[in-house]
Amino acid sequence: MRPTRTTVLLTAGLVTLLGVPAAAAAETPTNLYVNNQDGSGCSDTGAGTQAVPYCTISAAAKAVLPGQTVRIKPGWTYDEAVTIDRSGAPGKPISFVADGPAVGQQADLGKTVTVRGASHVVLGSLFARGGVQISGSTDVGLDRIRAVRGRLDSVAVDSASKDVRIGRSNLIGVRIEGGSQGTVLSRNLISGPVGPAVSAVDAPGTVVTNNTVYGYCGAALSIAGGSTGAGLFNNVIVARASGSCKTDGARNAVLVAQSATAGTVADYNLVASQVPYSWAGTTYPDPAAFHAATGQGGHDILNTGEDGLGPVEGSPTVDSADPTAPGVLPTDIDGRPTADDPGVPNTGKNGGYLDRGAYETHDGLSQTWMHVDQTWAPVGTKVEVQAVSDSNWPTAMSYHVDFGDGTPPVVTQQGTGAHGLATHAYSKAGDYVIKVTAVNAVGQKATTEKPVKVTAAGPLTAAFSAGPVLPAPDDKTTRVPPLTMSLDPSASATPWPVDRTEVDFGDGSQKSLAGLATATHTYSRPGDYKAAVTVVDVKGTRSTTTRSVHVDYARAGYVAVTPFRLKDTRVHGGTLQGGSPASIGMPAPLHASGMASGGMSAAVINVTLTNVTQDAYVNVSSAYDDRPATSNLNARAGATVSNTVTVPVGEIGNVWFYLNAGRADVIVDFVGYYQPNSGQRFSPVAPTRLADTRTAGGPVAGGTTRTVKVAGVGGIPADVRAVAVNLTSTEATQNSFVVAYPDPANRPEPASNLNPEPGKAKSNQAIVPVGPDGTITLYNHVGSAHLIVDAVGYYGKDGKALYTPVVPGRLADTRTTGKVAAGGTTTVAGVPAGAVGAVLNLTATESTGAGFLTAYGFGSARPEASSLQTLPGLTVPNHVTTPVADGKISVYNGQWGGPTHVIADLLGYFTQG
Repeated sequence: MRPTRTTVLLTAGLVTLLGVPAAAAAETPTNLYVNNQDGSGCSDTGAGTQAVPYCTISAAAKAVLPGQTVRIKPGWTYDEAVTIDRSGAPGKPISFVADGPAVGQQADLGKTVTVRGASHVVLGSLFARGGVQISGSTDVGLDRIRAVRGRLDSVAVDSASKDVRIGRSNLIGVRIEGGSQGTVLSRNLISGPVGPAVSAVDAPGTVVTNNTVYGYCGAALSIAGGSTGAGLFNNVIVARASGSCKTDGARNAVLVAQSATAGTVADYNLVASQVPYSWAGTTYPDPAAFHAATGQGGHDILNTGEDGLGPVEGSPTVDSADPTAPGVLPTDIDGRPTADDPGVPNTGKNGGYLDRGAYETHDGLSQTWMHVDQTWAPVGTKVEVQAVSDSNWPTAMSYHVDFGDGTPPVVTQQGTGAHGLATHAYSKAGDYVIKVTAVNAVGQKATTEKPVKVTAAGPLTAAFSAGPVLPAPDDKTTRVPPLTMSLDPSASATPWPVDRTEVDFGDGSQKSLAGLATATHTYSRPGDYKAAVTVVDVKGTRSTTTRSVHVDYARAGYVAVTPFRLKDTRVHGGTLQGGSPASIGMPAPLHASGMASGGMSAAVINVTLTNVTQDAYVNVSSAYDDRPATSNLNARAGATVSNTVTVPVGEIGNVWFYLNAGRADVIVDFVGYYQPNSGQRFSPVAPTRLADTRTAGGPVAGGTTRTVKVAGVGGIPADVRAVAVNLTSTEATQNSFVVAYPDPANRPEPASNLNPEPGKAKSNQAIVPVGPDGTITLYNHVGSAHLIVDAVGYYGKDGKALYTPVVPGRLADTRTTGKVAAGGTTTVAGVPAGAVGAVLNLTATESTGAGFLTAYGFGSARPEASSLQTLPGLTVPNHVTTPVADGKISVYNGQWGGPTHVIADLLGYFTQG
């Protein structure tokens, strides 16, 4: 045997003024580490520290010292043959164990582990795919080993090894031979390979205790040669015929040769075989005959069936073994301690209750539950906890109830048919967690927890907070209607649990919710509502509080889309009828166009009226029966007119169209939408002319396009996402339509933004996504027309303001104050404070000449651009986006037109922040 080496590391020390050494000899580390996984930083030339472990077990085996433990990281297979030939010392073995976080986790060894010529060695929690070989070694322990070796024995003990202990392992065949002495097998599950499951040949003093042994080819447990003085106790031994065996050898449960009977003892085994015993060459059919002839097996049990062999209810193995037998372990193959089943008589030796075989029957404890009679109660209320578990042995259970407030746990004993019961009164308000731990007779535990709320003593007092419900940032699919509010009653003082919350939203709607729940509600229009919340507790006490709730549209960013046609009553039916509102739904989430609008608060649409049977106007709003006193389009009989409309959407994502007289077809093109927590911010610019074909390029012919540069022009940044422009057509030769769109290679069809007419200058505003190279494209359908493009603002990542829709309201109407003269300016006031921009429906009516209107920020220089074209005798509306200053807008009437009345309706406004 190789002698143990001890390495002592001396360090040089400095002597202080007092003569004390500055450093002492370094101590040998307790652990060495092996880790071959990626990222471990392992090295076989290092010291095997946790920071720099060995890569192979073999490297650690060459360095390990007495008292050290080699901790092997589970994970990848260690594909190496490992030989251990170094020794520990009495009381200071060398150990090789898995270093895993989970109990029972095994390190995977791909080849044979050999212990050769060594002593005081321990192997634990290893999976040896090539088996374990112990040769010429002393005091070797194997615990929680799983071993396989093809069709050969997975563990071999030979070459006069002594005092080898194999416990709590899962093995395929064990062979003990070559003069080995004192080998002990205990609490193992052993299955036979091609020969006996356990074979001892010339191995005196072999002890086989509390194992479950299955033999398929030959005897299950064979003691032969000079294996005298063997002990066979408390085993479950099964010998079954197998069609895969190539031999017709004896299939006895226990086979003891004549040469091995001296001093060999067998008792308290359960055997299962057609011919269970062969002793000194004679077979015996049952324990009675075996005992009568040999004096052995007086307490053996014969089991001829397949049931009752394991740790199950009713098995004869339960509480029937000899607890004094040599090799008995305190825990079974799964690490569970010896347990006394209260429902089974203790028939073991001296009234013992050890089970036979590798497994110990337990009560099945795995879960516990509790019922708390008051999970919400005021200070001083007695809280009662009843605990139960899934234990099969309830009379042996105790429950430890920790009420979570620092007081000692209450320990209750569960009597027959009763539950663990504990009571407690909390002295302070707070949120606590009650923890119940069920403990059986052998110390196994199961735990459960439940929160409780302890409130201050006092009266029930309702209170609530109110706030808007908004879509999550950039969530375009979750449906969140505008004007949705939440009323949260969680601030109520509620000493007892709340049975229900009753809510009156102040608009005629009511809701009742279980418990203290937050109520949500979508209002039909902004305003201040008197809401009431009533809280009712389990004692029937009621408390009500009432307060004013302000409901308004949330500020929103703009989501640009490529325009697409949403509705055309000429194709889809549904012609507008005078006096009958008609609903048109806005795009649902994941619309085929690729856009989504789950949280849309306002839609931007281009509305065209055609086939108008008589002079009429159209109002577009979010409500069926609560329309604002404004109009969006005005049409003469037989005319085709269009206007951009920005309108809040209703609760179900629709808008309503109201034609006041006659009939008309309506065409609706979807342009984009506003959504809180999403989209781009807006920056207004002083109206800036981007293109005028009258001075550059000539008219746009029918069927052709004209590209207009917008990015980097007139204060618009280079990374602009969408641009708001006013489009004007003039000198048209035919009735036509114009489309503004981003990508010149992909014109949306059908869609339109403007309808030119011969002899008329016509305007309409458009919000257009910006396409390649910072351009937008204009398409004219037929004839030819001059086109004018005036920028009024842009949307992009450096935009400054968000949009707030409003119920359309009238800001100005000069029909009550007098016309605006040609070359004159009127001031429109009433835009909310802090607004930097506004969206208006601007209307010119009773005009006496062909001219234009320009809207711009109050107090700023008037730009050379137009917002609307006036026509004598016609009412002309246009969607206008304009800067605002001090809540005011200036509207200029072009000097070559005649006097005109000006009407300004507010659709929404932009604010920063």
